[in-house]
Amino acid sequence: MAFVIKENVRLHSSVCRLAIEAPDIARKAQPGQFVMVRSDEQAERIPLTVFRANPHAGTIELVVQEAGESTRRICAMPAGAEILDVLGPLGEATEIKQYGTVVCVGGGVGIAEIYPVAAALRQAGNRVISIIGARSLPLLILEAEMRQASDELLIATDDGSAGRKGFVTDILGELIGWQPPDIVFAVGPLPMMARVAEATRPAGIKTIVSLNAIMVDGTGMCGSCRVSVGGKVKFVCVDGPDFDAHQVDFKELSQRQKRFDLPCKLYCRHH
Repeated sequence: MAFVIKENVRLHSSVCRLAIEAPDIARKAQPGQFVMVRSDEQAERIPLTVFRANPHAGTIELVVQEAGESTRRICAMPAGAEILDVLGPLGEATEIKQYGTVVCVGGGVGIAEIYPVAAALRQAGNRVISIIGARSLPLLILEAEMRQASDELLIATDDGSAGRKGFVTDILGELIGWQPPDIVFAVGPLPMMARVAEATRPAGIKTIVSLNAIMVDGTGMCGSCRVSVGGKVKFVCVDGPDFDAHQVDFKELSQRQKRFDLPCKLYCRHH
């Protein structure tokens, strides 16, 4: 089956958004799920969250951050080009129901992953407060989309060039002190998600994180994405990617991610 790129839009210098013809996936994809993408025979398989699915058009949208040869290849593909493999939807969908007041936190390219969750939660009748952040304004993506998906949108940048100066966890801490939400969802770099977990733990606020562990096949066979949750071994690709943030061993996961740095430099192209 041909997976034709219908649109390729640059969000900033190193991030692109692709619309891909994939009608079967578009009909089935739920918020929180992902696909495994391989652009050609020489490329790596890369897990990418389904940013948006359009069953009527038969397309899915993916947001890709260039970080290595394989991701650069994908972002360089023009409309009309064909992607070799798009496998999915994979992973467990995010549990969408009425919680009450929900805070959705997205950092960096994680904004693309929190967007479908925020949109679905709002559609389900929740009051959604979203907090998004980046190092600076030029690196802040999908602000308009997040504003539309939220009842309230708050922005933080490291340098203060957009929103307030500081981190998303600074804003989250203030919200918790003022009016604790019923639940928090967070997606972003591991250190950010770990800080979110520590911010909500004292108040006992249920917190769900979508983990971005390194994957090879996305179906539970390779074991590279294993993580300790509540003292038990889980696989991000089949048991997740959503987990209770207060049960995740972030220190161990961070150490596991670093184990791939040297092998990837020697044997593969890091993405």
